[in-house]
Amino acid sequence: MRSSVCVFALLSVSLPAALAVVLADPNLMINGITFPTRTHWMRLANQALGEISGSPCPFAAFGTVIVNHTASEAGKLICMGVNENGNTGNPSLHGEIAAIKNCTSILTDPHGKFRMSATQAQDAFADLTLYTNAESCPMCASAIRWAGFREYVYGTSIDTLIQKGWGQIRISSTDVFEASFDLPSHARLMGNLLTNETDPYFLWQYDPNYPCPRGCSRTRDGTSCMASSK
Repeated sequence: MRSSVCVFALLSVSLPAALAVVLADPNLMINGITFPTRTHWMRLANQALGEISGSPCPFAAFGTVIVNHTASEAGKLICMGVNENGNTGNPSLHGEIAAIKNCTSILTDPHGKFRMSATQAQDAFADLTLYTNAESCPMCASAIRWAGFREYVYGTSIDTLIQKGWGQIRISSTDVFEASFDLPSHARLMGNLLTNETDPYFLWQYDPNYPCPRGCSRTRDGTSCMASSK
């Protein structure tokens, strides 16, 4: 799963930290990955909500997929995850953390496809891209940097979440990346991908007049959304 070092990583070694971290335009072809390919995986991050949580409109609608683009431009799904706080009682299991945990289990499964050692699994993250439908909180953004991902791509921004009523720690992913330049790994950061499709998953929770995501409808009291009966 090893690829050649990307040009950005080479440049970022010599650039000051503030210049090395740039929120790239996801519409561009970065690292040889086209915009349609990026949108495919971001849509899968949205779809992970229904596949894992059982509902296309869970309250904490944070979905993540982790993909290997180094073998081919189209990419190959390694794992996915969604916010598991409510199901497990573990406040640290945000979608990104859950996905990283799932990937580690898949990569190190002695009966699975990869059968990696712990060290090999840690090294493998350098070839992977994490797509998440909302910008990571500083805990998750830090985990992404510690993991050493090749790329991190998000949809809805923290600023949008705050504007729409979500409680957030107001530290952006860019700030976390700028503060992590001592780490040996380097990652490309892309944001605001497909926000016209990711935003609606986070705009209804605190606005009773906002329509529910596709496949869901308002409860009778109007305070929440739930999967529509078929």
